[in-house]
Amino acid sequence: MNYQTIPVTAFSQNCSLIWCPVTLQAAIVDPGGDAEKIKTQTTAKGVTVTQILLTHGHLDHVGAAAELAAFYAVPVVGPHKADAFWLEGLPMQSQMFGFPECAPLTPDRWLEEGEVVHVGDISLEVLLCPGHTPGHIVFFDRASRLLISGDVIFSGGVGRTDFPQGSHSDLIAAIKNKLLPLGDDVTFLPGHGPSSTLGRERISNPFLQ
Repeated sequence: MNYQTIPVTAFSQNCSLIWCPVTLQAAIVDPGGDAEKIKTQTTAKGVTVTQILLTHGHLDHVGAAAELAAFYAVPVVGPHKADAFWLEGLPMQSQMFGFPECAPLTPDRWLEEGEVVHVGDISLEVLLCPGHTPGHIVFFDRASRLLISGDVIFSGGVGRTDFPQGSHSDLIAAIKNKLLPLGDDVTFLPGHGPSSTLGRERISNPFLQ
């Protein structure tokens, strides 16, 4: 899997452009805003966008999803339906964080644990990792040993759990029981900040000790 990280919005959220090097089919993961910036970088790669993927329902991860889905005429896929209330509340999130008005969003397809999303010849396994939000999912490319982790785990940190229906115990359990067993060699692309490996975090992340 090839990828390009595109930081967007005042929250420096990592939107990920991922694509299959064979077919050049691509997906845009967590487009939190700055749609024109995302379009420009996508055009520069010469890829064909086939879907928008969402890890969870927070505004800084979905703010440009509807605009980009309409522009590319592609479906919005994910997160898990437990995050429906977050997507329905996007107008309130917009007001809370001082963002431009963002209309409620209903994905074309919700995702469940164990499903597989295909981007060209790439297979992305879906894991449900609640805690930051109840319907937070991650995408794992087993062949490339790459994980798109959203706001579950960061380099030296973990996701906030002080939001409605957040749970620190659920978050830590998801990391320890679902993510770390994927292997120390797995590189993850988080929703904010630099990438890291699961092995590095297992040893040094203070929230996992």
